[in-house]
Amino acid sequence: MSVEPGQNLLHYRLIEQIGEGGMGVVWKAQDTTLDREVAIKILPQDVASDEQRLARFEREAKLLASLNHPNVATVYGVHTVDGQPFLAMELVPGEDLAERLQRGRLPLDQTLSILRSIAGALEAAH
Repeated sequence: MSVEPGQNLLHYRLIEQIGEGGMGVVWKAQDTTLDREVAIKILPQDVASDEQRLARFEREAKLLASLNHPNVATVYGVHTVDGQPFLAMELVPGEDLAERLQRGRLPLDQTLSILRSIAGALEAAH
């Protein structure tokens, strides 16, 4: 399934692609029902067509949805449109750590703060 800005997936209007990785493409989108911005992660077709990988995605989505932590994005729902699974979740503002590190090293106090946040999120997940 090919997607483009302005396209709707259910009640989510895609605005712009903001990321891409092994588990899918992430879009900034507008939830037209609740009038809020969200992140939409669309699974690659090879994942969507592989029963084991799709089951893993669904398990991980359920786990994420069960977490309530300030450093873990809230999952709003798992949906499928025309056989294409996608995840709707909280849109977290800012840049990712890899982008930030491309600009140079972080000061020690900022590094420690980030590590504490990561550790807290990992603790909530386990």
